[in-house]
Amino acid sequence: MNLSRPLHILAAAALVFGASAMAQQTPPKPVPNVPTPAAVQVPVPPPPDVDAKAWVLMDYATGQVLASKNPDMRVVPASITKVMTDYVISAQIASGKIHLTDQVNISEHAWRAGGAGTDGSTSFLKLNSQVPLKDLLYGMIIQSGNDSAIALAEHTAGSEDTFASLMNAYAKQLGMVNSHFVNASGYPVDNHYTTAHDVAILTRALIHDYPDDYAISAIKEFEWNGIKQGNRNTLLWRDPTVDGVKTGHTAEAGFCLDASAKRGDQRMIAIVMGASSEKARADSAIALLNYGFRFFETHKLYEVGKPLATPRLWKGEEDQLPIGVPEDVLVTVKTGDYDKLKATMDIPSTLIAPFKKGQQVGTLHITEDGQQVEDVPLIAMNDAPQGGFFKRLWDSILLWFHGSGKK
Repeated sequence: MNLSRPLHILAAAALVFGASAMAQQTPPKPVPNVPTPAAVQVPVPPPPDVDAKAWVLMDYATGQVLASKNPDMRVVPASITKVMTDYVISAQIASGKIHLTDQVNISEHAWRAGGAGTDGSTSFLKLNSQVPLKDLLYGMIIQSGNDSAIALAEHTAGSEDTFASLMNAYAKQLGMVNSHFVNASGYPVDNHYTTAHDVAILTRALIHDYPDDYAISAIKEFEWNGIKQGNRNTLLWRDPTVDGVKTGHTAEAGFCLDASAKRGDQRMIAIVMGASSEKARADSAIALLNYGFRFFETHKLYEVGKPLATPRLWKGEEDQLPIGVPEDVLVTVKTGDYDKLKATMDIPSTLIAPFKKGQQVGTLHITEDGQQVEDVPLIAMNDAPQGGFFKRLWDSILLWFHGSGKK
């Protein structure tokens, strides 16, 4: 990830200002007598042929979907559901509602619906035993224990049904618009679904919001009740840069894999839903991750805290209003396509005080080859209160001469 390369595209931006707007910035001049090498065009092949019903490749830093097939098609998530359960548990721990040291009772429902008597994955929890919440979390993430997931849900929300409502509330909060959860384990039931895109959104949020919890998914084995089980994510053994996230499988769902890897400063997320075999899901996911790392690059275009413009401010204590972005602006493009980026700032031609720090003033439009990449709010970087009576009066007169018609 290139986070230091200076952006030159602002110089080419069409800045939307009136007569009082600032002049465009000009690009730095090349060093005399040093020829500028021609840009090397790197051909980018199409994405790999993925054996799955639906899949998504997402850049972690930007959240951009780099390649996909049926990203918004509703699919059965199987144990990929536990990534949502994990997010909710992590959020509840962070808020102080539950604690890693809590002793959790293993109910008959958790034991019977998710235990050794079922044909699903289990942590082999004993009925009516007390298990530390941390061990249940490890059991759910590493062993994919259905009994661990149910026990965590009951401890957190009182019942698995209530916990499912909590899952849906968090999913809505994260922008997972095509997901609905009915249970914590992923046991196949009606009206329990998600999409490859939604799983990518969830995974990105888990890595960002709860990195310590996410780190559990890189652990290769966990022992409980005298039984050691290995992590079902075989990519952990195939590629040392892979550090998560979760597998899933049922007859209806097929073989699913939520995978993420970090190489240098760059992280990719690959979601494979409905593959034909365990090998196919792993091969597909690693092929997508490799494709992302090899043929895409992320650039920091603008940095938070640095003004992009200082347009004329009328009727204020100051005559200029510094404008910037609320957070770093990152964009991921195909290798060699950086020069195709363009930026324009859409700001009203007449800005009249007052403005509050953080208040949106305009919009930064970023395009690539004429196609919209991202729209970013442009905000006031400082409070800009009104000026005194005579300052406002004088600016009103000037505005009248400028023909703005505003008093």
